[in-house]
Amino acid sequence: MTCNKEFVPIKMESWPRAQIFYYYTQKAPTSYTVDVKMDVTVLRQKLKERGFKFFPAYLWLVTRAIQGINEFRVGMKDGVLGTWKQLTPAYPQFHQDDKTTSLLWTEFCKDFSEFYDNYERDVKVYGDSHGVLSSKGIPLPNAYIISCIPWFTFQSFSLHNHGIKDYYLPSFESGKFVEEEGKVFMPLSVTVHHATVDGYHLKQFFESLQVAMAHPDEWL
Repeated sequence: MTCNKEFVPIKMESWPRAQIFYYYTQKAPTSYTVDVKMDVTVLRQKLKERGFKFFPAYLWLVTRAIQGINEFRVGMKDGVLGTWKQLTPAYPQFHQDDKTTSLLWTEFCKDFSEFYDNYERDVKVYGDSHGVLSSKGIPLPNAYIISCIPWFTFQSFSLHNHGIKDYYLPSFESGKFVEEEGKVFMPLSVTVHHATVDGYHLKQFFESLQVAMAHPDEWL
Protein backbone atom coordinates (compact mmCIF):
# COMPACT_ATOMS: atom_id res chain seq x y z
CA MET A 1 0.00 0.00 0.00
CA THR A 2 1.41 3.38 -1.01
CA CYS A 3 0.79 6.80 0.41
CA ASN A 4 -2.26 8.72 -0.79
CA LYS A 5 -0.68 11.75 -2.48
CA GLU A 6 -3.99 13.31 -3.50
CA PHE A 7 -4.11 17.09 -3.17
CA VAL A 8 -7.45 18.90 -2.81
CA PRO A 9 -7.39 22.65 -3.62
CA ILE A 10 -9.02 24.90 -1.04
CA LYS A 11 -11.90 27.13 -2.14
CA MET A 12 -11.22 30.39 -0.34
CA GLU A 13 -14.77 31.65 -0.71
CA SER A 14 -16.11 28.82 1.44
CA TRP A 15 -13.09 28.02 3.65
CA PRO A 16 -13.81 28.91 7.31
CA ARG A 17 -10.17 29.88 7.82
CA ALA A 18 -9.94 32.25 4.84
CA GLN A 19 -9.80 35.45 6.89
CA ILE A 20 -7.51 33.87 9.46
CA PHE A 21 -5.20 32.64 6.72
CA TYR A 22 -5.07 36.09 5.14
CA TYR A 23 -4.33 37.79 8.45
CA TYR A 24 -1.52 35.43 9.51
CA THR A 25 0.13 35.42 6.08
CA GLN A 26 -0.34 39.02 4.90
CA LYS A 27 -0.83 41.22 7.96
CA ALA A 28 0.99 39.43 10.77
CA PRO A 29 2.90 36.40 9.45
CA THR A 30 3.18 34.10 12.44
CA SER A 31 4.50 30.65 13.18
CA TYR A 32 4.88 29.26 16.68
CA THR A 33 6.25 26.31 18.60
CA VAL A 34 4.64 24.33 21.41
CA ASP A 35 6.60 21.94 23.64
CA VAL A 36 5.02 19.10 25.61
CA LYS A 37 6.00 15.88 27.36
CA MET A 38 4.49 12.67 26.02
CA ASP A 39 4.10 9.65 28.28
CA VAL A 40 5.82 6.80 26.42
CA THR A 41 6.02 4.36 29.33
CA VAL A 42 3.69 1.73 27.91
CA LEU A 43 4.71 2.30 24.30
CA ARG A 44 8.40 1.86 25.02
CA GLN A 45 7.79 -1.33 26.97
CA LYS A 46 5.53 -2.90 24.35
CA LEU A 47 7.85 -2.07 21.48
CA LYS A 48 10.79 -3.58 23.33
CA GLU A 49 8.81 -6.74 24.12
CA ARG A 50 7.95 -7.22 20.44
CA GLY A 51 11.37 -6.30 19.06
CA PHE A 52 10.43 -3.02 17.38
CA LYS A 53 12.59 0.11 17.32
CA PHE A 54 11.12 3.25 18.86
CA PHE A 55 12.03 5.79 16.17
CA PRO A 56 10.00 4.33 13.27
CA ALA A 57 7.06 3.86 15.65
CA TYR A 58 7.37 7.55 16.56
CA LEU A 59 7.33 8.48 12.86
CA TRP A 60 4.27 6.36 12.20
CA LEU A 61 2.31 7.51 15.25
CA VAL A 62 2.84 11.21 14.59
CA THR A 63 1.94 10.79 10.92
CA ARG A 64 -1.20 8.83 11.78
CA ALA A 65 -2.29 11.46 14.28
CA ILE A 66 -1.86 14.14 11.60
CA GLN A 67 -4.13 12.22 9.25
CA GLY A 68 -7.19 12.97 11.38
CA ILE A 69 -6.71 16.77 11.41
CA ASN A 70 -7.09 18.61 8.10
CA GLU A 71 -5.41 21.77 9.34
CA PHE A 72 -2.09 19.96 9.78
CA ARG A 73 -2.12 18.88 6.13
CA VAL A 74 -2.60 22.27 4.46
CA GLY A 75 0.17 23.04 1.98
CA MET A 76 1.08 24.50 -1.38
CA LYS A 77 1.38 22.65 -4.68
CA ASP A 78 2.29 24.49 -7.86
CA GLY A 79 1.25 27.78 -6.29
CA VAL A 80 -2.14 26.46 -5.21
CA LEU A 81 -3.22 26.21 -1.57
CA GLY A 82 -4.86 22.92 -0.66
CA THR A 83 -4.99 19.94 1.65
CA TRP A 84 -2.97 16.76 1.23
CA LYS A 85 -4.92 13.58 1.89
CA GLN A 86 -1.86 12.15 3.63
CA LEU A 87 1.59 13.32 4.61
CA THR A 88 4.89 11.48 4.33
CA PRO A 89 7.50 11.65 7.12
CA ALA A 90 10.92 12.95 6.08
CA TYR A 91 13.55 12.34 8.74
CA PRO A 92 17.34 12.72 9.17
CA GLN A 93 19.85 9.91 9.16
CA PHE A 94 22.86 10.53 11.40
CA HIS A 95 26.28 9.48 10.10
CA GLN A 96 28.72 8.39 12.78
CA ASP A 97 31.79 8.85 10.56
CA ASP A 98 31.52 12.61 9.96
CA LYS A 99 28.65 13.52 12.35
CA THR A 100 26.45 14.89 9.54
CA THR A 101 22.84 14.06 8.65
CA SER A 102 21.02 13.26 5.42
CA LEU A 103 17.29 13.57 4.85
CA LEU A 104 15.47 10.33 4.13
CA TRP A 105 11.75 9.63 3.74
CA THR A 106 9.38 6.68 3.90
CA GLU A 107 5.85 6.71 2.55
CA PHE A 108 3.16 6.40 5.19
CA CYS A 109 1.07 3.22 5.33
CA LYS A 110 -2.00 2.72 7.49
CA ASP A 111 -0.61 -0.65 8.54
CA PHE A 112 2.19 -0.18 11.07
CA SER A 113 4.02 -3.40 10.19
CA GLU A 114 4.12 -2.48 6.51
CA PHE A 115 5.43 0.99 7.28
CA TYR A 116 8.01 -0.46 9.68
CA ASP A 117 9.30 -2.89 7.05
CA ASN A 118 9.50 -0.10 4.45
CA TYR A 119 11.39 2.09 6.91
CA GLU A 120 13.88 -0.69 7.64
CA ARG A 121 14.39 -1.22 3.91
CA ASP A 122 14.92 2.49 3.24
CA VAL A 123 17.46 2.82 6.03
CA LYS A 124 19.32 -0.27 4.83
CA VAL A 125 19.43 0.86 1.20
CA TYR A 126 19.83 4.62 1.57
CA GLY A 127 20.81 5.27 5.19
CA ASP A 128 24.57 5.38 4.65
CA SER A 129 24.49 7.82 1.74
CA HIS A 130 25.84 11.28 2.59
CA GLY A 131 24.74 14.74 1.56
CA VAL A 132 21.83 16.97 2.48
CA LEU A 133 19.53 14.45 0.80
CA SER A 134 20.01 10.70 0.91
CA SER A 135 20.47 8.82 -2.33
CA LYS A 136 16.72 8.11 -2.33
CA GLY A 137 16.37 11.65 -3.63
CA ILE A 138 14.04 14.58 -3.11
CA PRO A 139 11.21 13.83 -0.67
CA LEU A 140 7.68 13.56 -2.02
CA PRO A 141 5.81 16.90 -2.28
CA ASN A 142 3.58 15.86 0.62
CA ALA A 143 6.54 15.29 2.96
CA TYR A 144 6.86 17.01 6.32
CA ILE A 145 9.92 17.19 8.59
CA ILE A 146 10.08 15.07 11.74
CA SER A 147 13.26 14.57 13.71
CA CYS A 148 14.79 13.58 17.03
CA ILE A 149 17.67 14.84 19.16
CA PRO A 150 18.52 11.62 21.03
CA TRP A 151 21.53 12.92 22.98
CA PHE A 152 19.72 15.19 25.46
CA THR A 153 16.27 16.09 26.68
CA PHE A 154 14.81 19.58 26.58
CA GLN A 155 12.01 21.68 27.99
CA SER A 156 11.91 24.12 25.10
CA PHE A 157 12.91 23.94 21.46
CA SER A 158 12.46 26.67 18.86
CA LEU A 159 12.66 26.19 15.10
CA HIS A 160 13.38 29.27 12.98
CA ASN A 161 12.67 29.09 9.25
CA HIS A 162 14.23 32.47 8.44
CA GLY A 163 11.34 33.75 6.39
CA ILE A 164 10.47 30.76 4.23
CA LYS A 165 7.27 31.74 2.42
CA ASP A 166 4.27 29.58 1.56
CA TYR A 167 5.29 26.70 3.81
CA TYR A 168 2.51 25.59 6.14
CA LEU A 169 3.22 21.96 7.03
CA PRO A 170 4.15 21.18 10.66
CA SER A 171 7.61 20.23 11.91
CA PHE A 172 8.34 17.92 14.84
CA GLU A 173 11.34 17.41 17.12
CA SER A 174 11.61 14.92 19.94
CA GLY A 175 14.36 14.49 22.51
CA LYS A 176 15.96 12.04 24.90
CA PHE A 177 13.65 10.18 27.28
CA VAL A 178 13.49 11.25 30.90
CA GLU A 179 12.21 9.22 33.84
CA GLU A 180 9.97 10.87 36.41
CA GLU A 181 8.22 9.09 39.29
CA GLY A 182 8.35 5.70 37.62
CA LYS A 183 7.18 6.90 34.21
CA VAL A 184 9.09 7.59 31.00
CA PHE A 185 8.47 10.84 29.14
CA MET A 186 9.59 12.11 25.73
CA PRO A 187 9.86 15.84 25.04
CA LEU A 188 8.07 16.75 21.83
CA SER A 189 8.22 20.10 20.06
CA VAL A 190 5.74 21.02 17.32
CA THR A 191 6.18 24.04 15.06
CA VAL A 192 3.17 25.18 13.05
CA HIS A 193 2.00 28.17 11.04
CA HIS A 194 -0.75 30.18 12.72
CA ALA A 195 -2.44 30.66 9.35
CA THR A 196 -3.40 27.00 9.32
CA VAL A 197 -3.13 25.61 12.85
CA ASP A 198 -4.57 27.00 16.10
CA GLY A 199 -4.18 25.82 19.68
CA TYR A 200 -7.35 23.75 19.43
CA HIS A 201 -5.89 21.69 16.60
CA LEU A 202 -2.75 21.09 18.65
CA LYS A 203 -4.97 19.88 21.49
CA GLN A 204 -6.61 17.40 19.11
CA PHE A 205 -3.23 16.21 17.90
CA PHE A 206 -1.66 15.74 21.34
CA GLU A 207 -4.71 13.89 22.65
CA SER A 208 -4.84 11.55 19.64
CA LEU A 209 -1.12 10.86 19.83
CA GLN A 210 -1.17 10.18 23.57
CA VAL A 211 -4.08 7.75 23.29
CA ALA A 212 -2.27 5.79 20.56
CA MET A 213 0.94 5.73 22.61
CA ALA A 214 -0.94 4.46 25.65
CA HIS A 215 -2.71 1.66 23.74
CA PRO A 216 -0.13 0.09 21.40
CA ASP A 217 -1.91 -3.28 21.44
CA GLU A 218 -4.62 -1.70 19.27
CA TRP A 219 -2.24 -1.15 16.32
CA LEU A 220 0.84 -3.33 16.86
